[in-house]
Formats: sequence, structure tokens, C-alpha cells
Amino acid sequence: MDYEKVQKLTADARFELGDVKATVAVLSFILSSAAKHSVDGESLSSELQQLGLPKEHAASLCRCYEEKQSPLQEYLRACSLRVNRLAGTGWRVDYIMSSSLLQPVEEPVVHLRLEVATAPEAPAQPVALSLSADKFQVLLAELKQAQALMSSLG
Repeated sequence: MDYEKVQKLTADARFELGDVKATVAVLSFILSSAAKHSVDGESLSSELQQLGLPKEHAASLCRCYEEKQSPLQEYLRACSLRVNRLAGTGWRVDYIMSSSLLQPVEEPVVHLRLEVATAPEAPAQPVALSLSADKFQVLLAELKQAQALMSSLG
């Protein structure tokens, strides 16, 4: 969110940047909670007025809420009860053929790189793993079991 733009729009109130961020966070919480619980605009307006918001401000906020309630609920449904989205993968297998430091030759090591996004609009973050061949086989078997279970559910 562009807090500087919001700060310019609220310049007449002389809010500091921290106040702007707090206000946006509170409004976001109130509106998303109202949408989650399917609160109608009139009830929301009444609650906002009880919190001290002037009637005309509550009315304009609720008018916007009522216009965008359905898309907001759809967005919240898309984000709820979701695991992180896998945006990409990469892998590499390293073999140590011989070494002056290691007497026995080690088994291969599998390096996995996963690109994981925590929210639909969030950028993917890299997660790196290094596994022995045995641990990789166990992981692969468990992932196949999970995939079979998920396929049987839907």
C-alpha cells in the first residue's frame, strides 16, 4: 500500500505516517471482519458510530463497503484456509566422487529450491533444502501418499 499517497489525501488532518498506517490497519481489520461475518451496512454504520466515527464518515465508509462487499468476501475466501502457493521449483544432485579429506565416498545430496508465496498477491520467497538420498526417498514417498489422499478427496 502506498502510505505516502494516503498521507497526502489526509494532509488536512495532519496525521503523521504512523497514524496513517494505524488508521489503515484498523479500517482494514474492521472491514474484513465485517465481510467475514456478512454484516450489513446499516449495522456496520451503527457500530462505527458507537466507536466515535462521525455519522457522515460512517455512512460514506459503509456505502463503499456495501458496493465492494461481494468482491471482498470472494477475496477473503480465496485467502482463507490456504497453504502457501508453490510458485516454482528447482533441484540439483551433488556427488562427491573422491576427496582428500573424506576417506569413504559419500552418497549423493539432493538440493531443492522452492519458490513459495504466502498470499495470492505476495512475491515468492526462496526456501532451500539439502537432503541425503535416503531422506529424499522418504520425502518423495510421503508426498506421493499425500497427493493420492488429496486426489481421492476431490
